[in-house]
Amino acid sequence: MPETIEIQLKKGVLTLCVLALLNRRESYAYEIASTLSDAIDMGEGTIYPLMRRMQSDGLVETYLVESPSGPSRKYYRLTDAGRRALEGQTTEWRAFARAVESILDGSALPPAVPVAQEGVEP
Repeated sequence: MPETIEIQLKKGVLTLCVLALLNRRESYAYEIASTLSDAIDMGEGTIYPLMRRMQSDGLVETYLVESPSGPSRKYYRLTDAGRRALEGQTTEWRAFARAVESILDGSALPPAVPVAQEGVEP
């Protein structure tokens, strides 16, 4: 069964969304997952593998913060590479979104070419 366009879009922008959230403030994975769940209905289980991949790619780094009500929390913050990735992905996303909008509203289409009717010379 093919994935819906909504699922594909969410997967495609998930890294961008996490980078944007971490650019605003450092956070822990559960908080990021909760924000994404509320904003774009993204499942919590998706965020943990993504955070590990982003860390191994050098986009984020972690540090531990002790919690008064339980174990320490692993916080994430952007690295310089993460900020550059956010800038590049934001530029790409905005250009892509503009292109899709222009197709949807018809402004990207060339003018219609009249189609010759059978037996009638143009």
